[in-house]
Formats: sequence, structure tokens, C-alpha cells
Amino acid sequence: METRTVLWILTFFGFWVNYMLRNNINIAIVAMVKDKISNETMVNECASVANNTFFESLTAASSKHSAQEVTFDWDEYQQGLVLSSYFWIHWLTEIPGGILSHHFGFKKVVGVSNFLTAVGTFLIPFSAKYSFNVLMALRIFQGFVSGTIWPSFHAMTAKWIPQKERGSFVSSYLGSSVGIAFTYAVSGYIIDAYGWEYVFYMQGLLGILWSIAWMLLVYDSPSVHPWISTKEKVFILNSLGDTLHEEGKLPIPWKNILTSRPVWINHIAQFGTTWGLFALITESPSYLKFIHGLDIKSTGIFSGIPHLTRWIFAYIFGIVTQHQKAVSIGRIRMLATTLCTIGVGMTILIISFSGCNVMVAVIMLIVAVTLQGTIPAGPMAKVIDMSPNFSGVVQGISGTLSVLSGFIGPILVGNLTQNNQTSVQWQKFFIITAVICSSTGALDLIFGTSKLQPWNSVKPELSKEQQSTQAKLLSRKSRRK
Repeated sequence: METRTVLWILTFFGFWVNYMLRNNINIAIVAMVKDKISNETMVNECASVANNTFFESLTAASSKHSAQEVTFDWDEYQQGLVLSSYFWIHWLTEIPGGILSHHFGFKKVVGVSNFLTAVGTFLIPFSAKYSFNVLMALRIFQGFVSGTIWPSFHAMTAKWIPQKERGSFVSSYLGSSVGIAFTYAVSGYIIDAYGWEYVFYMQGLLGILWSIAWMLLVYDSPSVHPWISTKEKVFILNSLGDTLHEEGKLPIPWKNILTSRPVWINHIAQFGTTWGLFALITESPSYLKFIHGLDIKSTGIFSGIPHLTRWIFAYIFGIVTQHQKAVSIGRIRMLATTLCTIGVGMTILIISFSGCNVMVAVIMLIVAVTLQGTIPAGPMAKVIDMSPNFSGVVQGISGTLSVLSGFIGPILVGNLTQNNQTSVQWQKFFIITAVICSSTGALDLIFGTSKLQPWNSVKPELSKEQQSTQAKLLSRKSRRK
């Protein structure tokens, strides 16, 4: 098995773990919070309409778990704080994550970040029972240590993956979607059978096991990997060419990065698509329960299915575009970005006007999240195309800006629905989301690019390892002639 395949598998499950640990509270909070009379009244607004639909059979099942478990008297605003606190200082470590990976390697940064997040997950039940403020502090800590993940994985992709393979390889990032689908669906059954605490115990253990496997099997570059074949090493190094300084010691061109119009257009596009994604990830469980009256298992299933279809679509899109010779990489990036911004915005707009039609709401939710599957081949891949050498740093800046949506969105929902859980109030949130997604996508469609930027073009001297590898390659070519 090629090392790039092993790397794809570990990256896939790395994002699975990371998004499982950051999002499990989105579904668990539905069971953690006491039902209020006002909420029961509001659920009836749409639950009564859904009673004669296909969903009746899914919501009719009773819980197997005892009602003795601890629940909390948190209002909508407090729930918004719990869901958003993860992102409050998450942005502080986005740029440092890129810098640390650039200078010291992505392996340790990713491994330690996911490990600490997993340990924090074990402590959520205790902290929630002890104090609301302690729970908030723990979630803030988890968000802080996880901020390094995305830029570090970008640095990894730049060092290991040739440009033509990036669209399909970056689909491994959508392990995040499968992780969410798994988390929502399985968590619903765990909560139903054992209680919400076991969601955090079981999934925290999975996170620790992955971190151990990552530290044992991954290396920072093809040159230092002890098991990689000479053939694969030569292929990777020659495919990357002089666009990448493998040793990662180049000075970071901060002025060029911070004043680059293509980079800022990409930042804006990533903000728009991240706002839409986080809105659907974070808020769909509460929306399906409080507006459409689905039980915990059904809420988990229909919150999770869209993220599974998202990954499938991302993988297929990446494979198809990788072997597409008739269309340029630039046009593929443009199509992908348009689908995950404007396409998603239009779909969310339909959700906003779906009212109490749970069938339309669920179908459009699936379509919207599925279209988000083009993010890896669109704005994410653009970062690496524009600057392989500094992709971790650039993605760190983009992540810093994009993460704003992670805590603004839940707080906005909390304020809109405070003691007023109605489809009209949720409609306002979905319309705002549709406008943000579509407008940022339109801006990228007009002004965006994926071309290699001149400030990335540095031709360093080859290391002894690289010289030896190239000499072997030239020797083989001469023999064939």
C-alpha cells in the first residue's frame, strides 16, 4: 500500500475524530436540557403537521433509557453559549498552527491537538454537572487546542500530494462529514440506550486511540519516511518540483500574504461557505427537534445523513475532476466554489420557506450539506494551488476569519429563538445564512483565482537527499534511452 493511501486513511479518520469531538454536544444538548412547557407548545406548531407523514413511525419509538439522568435548566441563550464557546478563542491558534507546522512539522501539531481534545471530551459530563461556567471553560479549551488542525493538515497536503491529486486527496478532509454523520446518528442511539454522558466517554476513547495511531504511522515528509518506496518518493518530489521547499525553512512573506487580493477573496469565500456549513452542522438538531418535533433518534439520523452524502459527493467530485483533462484546474476550482457557496445559499433559502413541511426541510437539508462537499476541491484546494509553501499559514488566516461564524451563528439563533421557538424566527436565521453564502460566492466567482502566486516561487538548493533521488531518476531515464 502506498504511503499516500495510508496518509489518506489516517487523515480521513483524523477529521472524523476532530469533528466528532467538536460536534457531539450539538446532539447531546438536546437530551441534556430539560423540556420546558414553552418549548413543548412551540414544537406542536409543526409536530402536529408531521404526524401523518413518513416521520411519524420514526418519532413514535419510546426511549429505552431511564429518566433518572441529570438534565439542565438552560434557556435558549445559554444553549447558544454552550454551542458557540468552542469557537470563542479557536481562532487564536489557527495562524500559530500554520506557523508551527511550517517550522516544526505537522505530525506533532495534529497528534497533540486531537489528543487533548479527546481528553477534554471525557471531562464534559463532570464539568456540566459541576458548573455551567466550568463546562464553558472546558469547551473553550477544546476549541483553543483544536485551532491548529486545519492549517496543519494543509501543510501536510502541500508536502505530500501532487497538484493533480489534491482534489481527490483533500476529500479525506470530508472525514469530518462522516464523523458528524456517525456522531449524530450513533449518539442518538447511545443517548436513548444509556444516557447522554456515554456519548462523551465512548467518543473520547476513540479520539485517544486515533492519536496513538497517527503518532506511530505518520511522518512529516517523503524524505524522512522510513518505509516509503523509492518509486513513490521520486514521484512525489518530482511532481511537487520547485513550487515547494520541503524543508519548511523559508521566511514567511507576511506582507505579500496580507496584501494579496486573490488570497483575501478566498478568505471571504471560505467565510461564506463555513458560515453555511456551521449553521447546518450546529443548528440542525435543535431545528429538527424544536420545530418539527422529531425524537432524539430521528433527530440524530436526519441530522447525520446529509453529512454522509456530503462525503460521498466530495469523493466522487474529486475523482471525476482528477481525471478530467478537458477542463482546466482553474475552472474546476471555480465550479466547486460556486456549488458550495451560491448553490448552498439557494438551497438554504428553500429551507427558510419550507414552514412546517418536514419532508421538504429534510430533503433540502440533505441537498445543502451535500453541495458543501465541493469545499475540498474549491476554496480549500485553491489555498494550496496559490501557495504550496505557505498554505498552512494562509489557511490559518482563513480559518481565523471563518471561525467567527462558529460562535456568531449559535448566539444569533439563541437571540432569535429566545422563548420564541417558531418557524418564523428560524426563517430569519436561514435567510441571513442564504445571503451570506450566495454573496461571498458571487464575489469569488467574479474576482477569485487559483493561480500560483509569484511570492511562492522560490528555488532553494536541493538537499543531499533530493539530489540523490533526482540522480537516480536521471540514471534510470538514460538507461531507457
